[in-house]
Amino acid sequence: MKTIKPRKQRKRLHQAPLHKRYKRFSAPLSPKLNESHNINSVPVRTGDTVQIMAGDRKGFEGKVTGVDQGKYRVFVEGVTREKVDGTPVPIPLHPSKVMITQLNLDDKWRREILKRKGAGEKAQKVSGIVAESEGE
Repeated sequence: MKTIKPRKQRKRLHQAPLHKRYKRFSAPLSPKLNESHNINSVPVRTGDTVQIMAGDRKGFEGKVTGVDQGKYRVFVEGVTREKVDGTPVPIPLHPSKVMITQLNLDDKWRREILKRKGAGEKAQKVSGIVAESEGE
């Protein structure tokens, strides 16, 4: 964001178009996935397996059943609360409070995005190593 005023930041958060909201749905990848894809975070999608990192249900792992882009929340399978009449209701979680442990790679576009982002990261790491060795 290009402003430091909280009021404008909140306004831009709540009035953001979908292509910008999608970017804000990023969640960190597990160390294993981080190593294999060379990426730190990816936007959460339905079908991804996530582990809850904060709150009462910390440590719980399950599949993402839904994503609410309007309220910036994800719903995880098995994370429910009972209403007074006994019906289960899914608990909304913020994507920053979960860690992706398994990616849903059914979509070819997502596979291409991961490949492209990972290649850029790999090139930076290699050039960083080369630059360090030249400096010695």
